[in-house]
Amino acid sequence: MNEFLKVLLNIRSLRAAIRELPFEQLQEAKEKFDLVYNERAESVEQERAEQEERQRKLSEFTEMLQQAGIDPRELIGSAAAPAAAAATKSKRAPRPPKYKYQEDGQEKTWTGQGRMPKAIAEQVALGKDLNDFLI
Repeated sequence: MNEFLKVLLNIRSLRAAIRELPFEQLQEAKEKFDLVYNERAESVEQERAEQEERQRKLSEFTEMLQQAGIDPRELIGSAAAPAAAAATKSKRAPRPPKYKYQEDGQEKTWTGQGRMPKAIAEQVALGKDLNDFLI
């Protein structure tokens, strides 16, 4: 918590801080605080009203569905299936190998992505060209 909030939320600290203010500045601060408080109260009240309206509509739609003989859970199940399919990430196709090399008597491949295999790195260090390993 920052220092301002510590002073603001502790009555003793607030009294000590305000004691040093001239009364005119205290009145001005109170007016500004009241303005900010009223704006926030209106905002919270509007959010509550919107939430209540949303709940009212939901209950109204649920009642309409029940009157039509439709279980609301059926709608959720059918709507969730396409969303679930879209939510799963599709893997991209693996990159095709670009280089072929021998390691421990086995033929292996490398896509050219990531760290160079040790067997290729050793050969390149000895003077062999990377293009020699192309498939």
